[in-house]
Amino acid sequence: MNLNDYVNDAVELLKRLIETPSVSRDETAAANVMASYLDRWGLPYGREGNNLWVGCQNWDNNLPTVMLNAHIDTVKPVSTWTRNPYEACIEDDRLYGLGSNDCGGGLVSLLMTYRIMKDRPRPFNVLWVCSAEEEVSGKDGFSRVLPLLPPVNVAIVGEPTGMQPAIAEKGLMVIDGYAHGVSGHAAREEGVNAIYEALDDLVWLRDYRFRKTSPLLGPTKMTVTVVEAGTQHNVVPDQLHFVIDVRTNEYYQNEYLFEFLRKHMKKCELQARSFRLHSSSFPEDHPLIMRCKAMGKTPFGSPTLSDQALMPFPSFKMGPGQSSRSHSADEFICISEIADAIDTYVRLLSV
Repeated sequence: MNLNDYVNDAVELLKRLIETPSVSRDETAAANVMASYLDRWGLPYGREGNNLWVGCQNWDNNLPTVMLNAHIDTVKPVSTWTRNPYEACIEDDRLYGLGSNDCGGGLVSLLMTYRIMKDRPRPFNVLWVCSAEEEVSGKDGFSRVLPLLPPVNVAIVGEPTGMQPAIAEKGLMVIDGYAHGVSGHAAREEGVNAIYEALDDLVWLRDYRFRKTSPLLGPTKMTVTVVEAGTQHNVVPDQLHFVIDVRTNEYYQNEYLFEFLRKHMKKCELQARSFRLHSSSFPEDHPLIMRCKAMGKTPFGSPTLSDQALMPFPSFKMGPGQSSRSHSADEFICISEIADAIDTYVRLLSV
């Protein structure tokens, strides 16, 4: 087979995946489609829930392992689509459909790369992993399959980056905040207004700036994104709930940051939903990044989260498509981008 044959296979599979809804936590049908294609191409696979993986048949435990990873799930389609998001439509070079850019293009390109590389002489094992629930960082996604995988030395994550290497990624921590008051009638001097109790803390959250700025990721950023209080106009609210979205750079661990914020609250209580989505970074002098640079590519830092946050081994993002198309109406991937991705991955991994 030549490159065009693999591109055609990638596009055929991606069209099937687009036409098989796979919103996070409901990916079973899409995983079944993927499994049927792995069978067709003679690739023995493992499956745990809706996660699938394939390791090269000539596996050598004495060699390091390169993992190729992308996710099968999508977000829900936004209301402003002008097309059917579940209809794969090719117009000129563009393949339209939900999940085509995020992350179907990377998923099928990395699978074709695996097919090309698996039988070639190389000083490493190659492992392809298709993960579920990436868009919601769900417990039945990459975290569920990780204990079943062999040791991994380095991973390439096929998120849309325009095939530039993202060697750093911001982490995420979501925090719920609560202010408490005492209810009363708004017409009288009664009660303690939970909104007023929260004001000083909300202003501090708005104005505080973290000192350590990353050359690749910029500053750690926190934003109050939800505020809920009150039941009706004449009742002093006795509780206020708010949500803080925290995007960390590599200088701040989530656990430390949470304790720092908690100590600076005057009236509000904070509860973190999770600490597990840490920021990540990858050495710029790693041989794979040096090869990327030799190919004319520019390392950068990514503000968006991926399954990298759940990987306990070095990883970087590089995939076809553009992050700006993700989660947007009329999402598309260019077929030429898929072809370039397969060619680029193979050249990157060839020694």
